[in-house]
Amino acid sequence: MTTKAKKGSNLPPPIIVKKIIVAGGGGHHGGAWKVAYADFVTAMMAFFLLLWLLGATNENQRKGIADYFSPTLVKMREQSAGSNGMFGGDSITSADNYPHRASQTGTRSITIPRDTTGGPREGATEDRKIAQGPTPEQKALKLNALRQRVTQRVETQDKLKRLASQIRFVQTREGIRIDLVDDADFSMFQLGTTVLVPEAVELLRIIGDAVKDESGALTIRGHTDSLPWRRGQVASNWSLSSGRAEATRQTLMRFGVLEPRFRRIEGVADREPLIVKTPTDPRNRRISITIAD
Repeated sequence: MTTKAKKGSNLPPPIIVKKIIVAGGGGHHGGAWKVAYADFVTAMMAFFLLLWLLGATNENQRKGIADYFSPTLVKMREQSAGSNGMFGGDSITSADNYPHRASQTGTRSITIPRDTTGGPREGATEDRKIAQGPTPEQKALKLNALRQRVTQRVETQDKLKRLASQIRFVQTREGIRIDLVDDADFSMFQLGTTVLVPEAVELLRIIGDAVKDESGALTIRGHTDSLPWRRGQVASNWSLSSGRAEATRQTLMRFGVLEPRFRRIEGVADREPLIVKTPTDPRNRRISITIAD
C-alpha cells in the first residue's frame, strides 16, 4: 500500500507492509507439551510414592503388596498375601512346601491320592512305584535269593565246593554284582590267556542258569592284577581283561543267556583293584557280572 507524497516534498511516499499472522495450535508451540508434562509429573509422583512405600513398610508388608500386584502368581507362601486364610497362603492344588529331591512327594492328607499304600514313597501310586524301580527291601530279597540259588548248587559239587568263598554278591547302585575272584590256589583263566579252566566253566554254568531268567541287562567287567608283562609281548593287561570279559560272555551264552541281555563288555586292567594296598595280589584278578535293576 502506498500513500500520496506531501506537497512540497520530493521524497517518495513510504511503503507500509501489513503482516497478518494466523494463530493456531492452541498457543505457543501447540498444547502437546502440556500432555507430556502431565505424564512426567504423574510418573514422578508414582516414583516418590514408591520411595515412600519402601521406606515406610517392612519386608513382609512389601511382599504382600508385591503379591497383590502379581496376577500371574499361583503360589502364595506363609507371611504373604492370603496367609491368614484357610490354606495359609497356599493353593489347594499347589505342591507341599518341601525341599526338592528325587521322588519327593507330600505327606499332608490333602495331597495324598486315595490309592496309596504308604511306605518310603508315601503319596505315590502303584503305577508310579513300578516306574521308580524296586525298593531297597525288594533288592535285598532278590540278592539273597540269587545268592542262595548259586551257593546251594556250588556246594553240592565236590569239585566246586572249595570255590564257594570266591563267589561274592554285592548290591551296587547299578544292580546286583557277582564277583568271581581268583586267589593264590585258583585262577579262572590259564596264566596270561583268555582260556577258562574247567572249574570256571562249571561256575559260569551255574551262574548262567541262575541269571538267565532274570530281566535285568548284564554288564561284564574283566580285572587283572598289576604284574608286568614280559618284554617283547604285544599283549597288555587292557587287552587281557577285555578278552576275559568277552570269553565270559560267550560262555554264558552257551548256557542259555540270550545275547540281547548283554549291555556292556568292559576291560579295566588293574585300574580298579580289590586289594588296593597290594596291586599284585591275585585277588585283584576277577570277573564281575552285574545284573541291572
